[in-house]
Amino acid sequence: MNQARNAAIVGLYEWPKRVDPDVSAMEIKALSIHRALEDAGLKWSDVDGLYDANDGEGGGGLGLAPYLGLHPRVIDTTSVGGTSYEFQVAHALRDIAAGRVNVAVLSYGSKAASQRIPIGTGGPRGAGNWQANMENPYGSTLISNYAMVAMRHMHEYGTKSEQLAEIAVTTRAHAMRNPQAVQAMQDLQFMNIREITVADVMESRVIADPLHLLECCMVSDGGGALVLASPEIARGTKKKPVWVIGSGEAIQYKRNGGDITTSAAAQSGPRAFAEAGVAPSEIDIAMIYDSFTITVAVMLEDLGFCKKGEVGDFVTGQNLRWDRPGLTLNTDGGGLSSNHPGMRGLFLLLEATRQLRGESTSQVAGAKLAVAHGNGGMLGSTHAGGTVILAAD
Repeated sequence: MNQARNAAIVGLYEWPKRVDPDVSAMEIKALSIHRALEDAGLKWSDVDGLYDANDGEGGGGLGLAPYLGLHPRVIDTTSVGGTSYEFQVAHALRDIAAGRVNVAVLSYGSKAASQRIPIGTGGPRGAGNWQANMENPYGSTLISNYAMVAMRHMHEYGTKSEQLAEIAVTTRAHAMRNPQAVQAMQDLQFMNIREITVADVMESRVIADPLHLLECCMVSDGGGALVLASPEIARGTKKKPVWVIGSGEAIQYKRNGGDITTSAAAQSGPRAFAEAGVAPSEIDIAMIYDSFTITVAVMLEDLGFCKKGEVGDFVTGQNLRWDRPGLTLNTDGGGLSSNHPGMRGLFLLLEATRQLRGESTSQVAGAKLAVAHGNGGMLGSTHAGGTVILAAD
């Protein structure tokens, strides 16, 4: 491989608690940036790029910069839902390569669990724009949209609920190796915390047909931060850099004659792989947004890990576990069993980086290449897809 290596992830921090009523979302963001800079061996004064998705109380670039006392040369407030952080990494890569930024920080903070935010089942909120006015009157909740995609996938390709359940089984196996994920399940009052089986998933109650409880992400507090740097700075940081070698961004939406089982990943994935100069078959770690099992299933296909309609066989038998040869999925436990504070894209990048550093709790031996793919918005409706390819030093 001979990829361009113009920017690297050099520092990271993940907020350890999934239920934390004693801090604000902005405190989570600020303290996470502080710890991520420490992880990189850098100082606040080194930061000249601020990338933010407008989360936190009074957040966004306009609010976060004065909160932190920073005067960055570049402020990027791209906000496209859960994959904002993949988009922002792509933008930081371009800014660093262009010489506009030397050290960029991304952060996230959320109190979704403490504030009892009904992320998936609360129903449509707000209107007043052409898109909301066209969709909200029909009363579809977020989870029902994903259930519609799952049902269509089953109709179109013969996919079975038992096959989708395999994804939840695999991520739970990884979660049980992650102490923070286990603590999260305890704090969120999960019952019978242990590895699960396909039968467990199928016997959990249906939330939106055909999706069962154990196929739906948890709702947690949480956050974290990433630090990216130029090659000159990356070579002097505390730990080996993890290089950003490819990225892709895309938007997908409903249209007449469109296929709701095809996501924005079908556009962003090929762009990222082409830029990186690698094929899906070369990837060791896939950190895929797992708001629901169907989210992972569709995106594994659209990213090219298997052909369209073949994901059922691809995931059967827990083939994506950390201790099996080939591709490994969501080794931190994912949104299904580790954390999901509302926008999970940052955590995909955090765990992918840990894997390529050799620091994961479900470490894959010799991991060299990882993909982090996020989803923002609603699958089956308007949504964004961001794909980032990472390489070990």
